Amino acid sequence: MIRVNDRFDVGWLEGMTVEGVLKACGFTYPLVVVSVNGQIVPREAYPTFPVADEDEVKVLHLVAGG
Repeated sequence: MIRVNDRFDVGWLEGMTVEGVLKACGFTYPLVVVSVNGQIVPREAYPTFPVADEDEVKVLHLVAGG
C-alpha cells in the first residue's frame, strides 16, 4: 500500500512509478509537485521514478492567482 497526502491508500503494483500513482489517484492537474519519502521528484522523472510498497507520497497542486 502507498500512502498519498496522508489521506489516500493506493494499492502498490510491481514497477509502479510516480506517474502511475498520479493516475491511480485520478490527479490530472498538470502543475503538481511530488515528493516520495520527502524527496522532491523532478517532473521529467515522473514516468520512470519508482515508488515502492509502503512509500509516502505527497502531491501538491500549484495554483497561482492575482
